[in-house]
Amino acid sequence: MSFCSFFGGEVFQNHFESGIYVCAKCGYELFSSRSKYAHSSPWPAFTDTIHADSVAKCPEHNRPGALKVSCGKCGNGLGHEFLNDGPKRGQSRFIFSSSLKFIPKDKETSASQGH
Repeated sequence: MSFCSFFGGEVFQNHFESGIYVCAKCGYELFSSRSKYAHSSPWPAFTDTIHADSVAKCPEHNRPGALKVSCGKCGNGLGHEFLNDGPKRGQSRFIFSSSLKFIPKDKETSASQGH
């Protein structure tokens, strides 16, 4: 997967419904809508993950403070994380919409029972 691809469009960039975002490949819970924030980048932006192991990180060569982010369960490429960025100057994750599936709040319980 190219980590700079716009394949499929960024349908979740301005999407702010209540619910969770899971890996499009394996369904593992990644981000809550509560950790999503508006950003000027073309990608959906998140601060915190749902689980400590929701994402795996790999240093981005020649880009200090940048990490490639993938699903912590299946390794599906998700996007990038940047340190000292975001609403609280903490961690900011820019994730490709094509690597996410959204589960609305009213469907969360039934989706979680499948894991």
